[in-house]
Amino acid sequence: MRVLVTGGAGFIGREVVAALARRGDDVVVLDSLREDVHGPGAVADERAVERVVVGDVRDAEAVRRALSGCDAVVHLAAKVGLGVSLADIDDYVSSNDLGTAGLLRSAEVPHIVYASSMVVYGEGRYDCPEHGQVAPPPRRTEDLDAGWFEPRCPVCAAALRPGLVSEDARLDPRNVYAATKAHGEALLAAWARQTGGSATALRFHNVYGPGMPRDTPYAGVAALFRSAAERGEAPTVLEDGQQRRDFVHVTDVAQAVAAAVALPQATGSVTPLNVGSGVVTTVGEMAQVTAKLLGAPDPVVTGGYRLGDVRHITASSEAAAAALGWRARVGLAEGLATLT
Repeated sequence: MRVLVTGGAGFIGREVVAALARRGDDVVVLDSLREDVHGPGAVADERAVERVVVGDVRDAEAVRRALSGCDAVVHLAAKVGLGVSLADIDDYVSSNDLGTAGLLRSAEVPHIVYASSMVVYGEGRYDCPEHGQVAPPPRRTEDLDAGWFEPRCPVCAAALRPGLVSEDARLDPRNVYAATKAHGEALLAAWARQTGGSATALRFHNVYGPGMPRDTPYAGVAALFRSAAERGEAPTVLEDGQQRRDFVHVTDVAQAVAAAVALPQATGSVTPLNVGSGVVTTVGEMAQVTAKLLGAPDPVVTGGYRLGDVRHITASSEAAAAALGWRARVGLAEGLATLT
């Protein structure tokens, strides 16, 4: 099978390319090699690919050249990060929404695997002791300023108990990046309905591992903690450090993508699947393990916050296990050790 991987020179893309090549697929990479994402002087590793097309997914000619002869597409290319300010909202929408639309316009293939994200859910699942499962509204600034970080029940304002969100949950994107990922899934659904193709939207959790973006506006919390620890500084933790996340190693994510390429789901629709480790870890625990591993001072919990952040977002990945025969295998301590 010949597979196009957009964003194949990126953090997750490189691992996906390697996983597909090991399975015997011919891999084509389309990547813009943006310096703000890859750093200066970025190049694509051509050892595991059939060909590399350097170009943007918004460039119709580059997309057509990259798609030639392909049987499936893995669409990873995107501007990542929270998008917490409106200063680059147009770049997010152009890169992600228009980029996905341009790819779909030319994608005459039967199957597409799309890199979505757990951020499409907004907050995760919550239960109120009195009112059962509820959808909390965005946290109030006055609560955050007072150090009250837990979402409140929209009915009685009580503290809520977090749980695992499933793929049938209502989408509630709460920042610009999340909105583009949710819209990408909607565009993919339109493509699948009109072409009769199959599409799988893999909702990645907090991906970490060797080669993750560092010291850029798009770096995730794992990379920020690592950078601080390597400088001999204490990792800085926002809020109270009790935010719940699911950190999944990039090699596990690549295996999920490869499985999704090999096992198309229902035609004419999008099948969303959570891709996480299945282990709940607090942000404070992640910082503590990273600091200990790299011999840095203990993390500093600041009590600060970012309005674009959600409090708890962890999900069940049982649907991916059932559909793809996939489960994450790399534990947090083992995965963080690959960063040293």
